[in-house]
Amino acid sequence: MDSLTQIVLGAAVGEAVLGKKVGNKAMLYGAIAGTIPDLDILANHFTDTVSAIEWHRGISHSVFFSLLFAPVFGWLIYKLERKQAASWKDWSRLMFWGLFTHPLLDAFTTWGTQLFWPFNYKVAFQSIFVIDPLYTLPFLVFLIMAMVQKKDSPKRARYNRLGLMVSTTYLGITLLLKGMAYMKITQNLEDQGIAYEQMTVRPAPFNTILWAANIDVGDAYLIGNYSFFDQQPIQFSRYPKNHELLGDLASQDKIGRLQNITEGWFTIVDNNGELFFNDLRFGLMSLEAEEERFAFSYKLTPLEDDVLVEETPKLKRDAKLLLSALWARMWGV
Repeated sequence: MDSLTQIVLGAAVGEAVLGKKVGNKAMLYGAIAGTIPDLDILANHFTDTVSAIEWHRGISHSVFFSLLFAPVFGWLIYKLERKQAASWKDWSRLMFWGLFTHPLLDAFTTWGTQLFWPFNYKVAFQSIFVIDPLYTLPFLVFLIMAMVQKKDSPKRARYNRLGLMVSTTYLGITLLLKGMAYMKITQNLEDQGIAYEQMTVRPAPFNTILWAANIDVGDAYLIGNYSFFDQQPIQFSRYPKNHELLGDLASQDKIGRLQNITEGWFTIVDNNGELFFNDLRFGLMSLEAEEERFAFSYKLTPLEDDVLVEETPKLKRDAKLLLSALWARMWGV
């Protein structure tokens, strides 16, 4: 999830663990704990594109990382906050839950997390977008209401608990909504006589009313959008896989790793002699039926004994157009 959401979750968890003893310091260090796992993005400055993608939501988003570093960070805070009535174990417990709930929340997103690293198994429920105001804003309101109370006030714990309950309940609701969307999309495929091998369903950006589906039909993928307000059948757009365009590049290590990252959901496009690797998991750059640009696309440049992988840039104007289109499409337009 986005940084603000992880800060709010970390602060609320910190308050739940140690708020009665140290007051707002529990929220502060909980927020820090909730931020630490995402520092893996610093790998973008020190390694190649493929390695940076692999590192993101890797070891720092695992149970192993939480268990290993919670006592380390707990000891550092204990040394800094000697005047507080909290022990090294108290701070370690706060840091563990702050570190651990971060990847737990991320597991509900499309990207998912390697929660059980070093085992190569990604957890991705794909029921919430990385930014969802309905999850974050009520949670933030309850956190602020708790923050302004005295540390021994019953209202403080009550508001914080309500924030955790409301946000967690919403996560549960997203799973139910995904199930409903999945059944509706499946019914549309059957009604249209479309045979398929597998399908994934995920929420469109910023909401859980509009859902997108990737459908594997053998030599191509179909992509369709469904809103709970739709009155018409779903229209599916077809995107050939074109995996054969990789040619000799298919044997390159980086290409194999990209395929593993996307879990096989990718297409290859030849654009005027240049090859592009499209990651289907995050959808297209717009909701237009003829759209061919994907949110995550990588230019492949063959080298002598390697391949250069470069992520194609995203433009602000595309984001603005997508937002307005999403708002209309969400209501069934």
